[in-house]
Amino acid sequence: MAVNNHTAVVEFVLQGFSGNPGLKVVFLAFFLLLYLLALAGNTLIIMAISLNPSLHTPMYFFLINLALLDIVCTSTVLPKLLDGLVARGSIISYEGCMTQLFFLTWFLGAELLLLTTMAYDRYVAICRPLHYSALMSRFVCALLAGSVWVVSAVSTSVHTGLMAQLHFCGPNQVRHFLCEVPSLLLLSCSPTTLNSIMIVIADVYFGVVNFLMTMTSYGFIIASILRIRSTEGKKRAFSTCSAHLVVVTLYYSTVIYTYVLPASGSSMENGKVVALLYTAISPTLNPLIYSLRNKEVKVALRKVFPCVR
Repeated sequence: MAVNNHTAVVEFVLQGFSGNPGLKVVFLAFFLLLYLLALAGNTLIIMAISLNPSLHTPMYFFLINLALLDIVCTSTVLPKLLDGLVARGSIISYEGCMTQLFFLTWFLGAELLLLTTMAYDRYVAICRPLHYSALMSRFVCALLAGSVWVVSAVSTSVHTGLMAQLHFCGPNQVRHFLCEVPSLLLLSCSPTTLNSIMIVIADVYFGVVNFLMTMTSYGFIIASILRIRSTEGKKRAFSTCSAHLVVVTLYYSTVIYTYVLPASGSSMENGKVVALLYTAISPTLNPLIYSLRNKEVKVALRKVFPCVR
């Protein structure tokens, strides 16, 4: 911990949700339940799709990637949060903080890119069905999925590298339950102009550009669905993308609030709740959204687990 302005910070203190011991027990039970549900739900999705050859299609291939991202994203945050609730205080080393920052930023960026890719897949399936096999071949799907992981990894490497160049010599109290870029920049003793510029560039690409691409895809999808004459055909077409649209809305609204809107002042407390949504609530709800609104996933789950009703 820093003693004066000439002592480098070697550890950070993460701020919890409440100092009340009674509430800590409630939070511990709640977050542990969320973590277990997120792990179980996404693992079931991966198993159901992997063990059913009929689901070995581009849409479900990307869904496996989404489930995997949800598992690793929530595992980057919730174990440390639970540890802080069990212990008297949540202390994280400088190296541990940078590691959490790297992986959290990586997985969040990858999920935004993956949602755009999934929207493109639905666009091709509904708007260009005759060319679907050619446009979404195995090679193309593997290339798109690989690009999602690699591009986000490059981006987070830049952000983490720039963060590692900053000097932390003052307060080490992080006003959050995790290490993320906006919160750490507030504690830096070094100029953060370059960091801020790179954040804006990343926000524009990951947030604005990908959001517009996703919405454009769904604009074409909705227009194509409305041209279908039969009511049953409209329902069938919309059912294949409605779950994804719900996930997109939930995820973008929380991430944009955190990384695009100012993360200071009174918004910090709200930021904790919002961060909880995309690191714990969303990974827990995604398997439910896709399984409850997708008959094929339901059938696959029943085949793998006959006891499931």
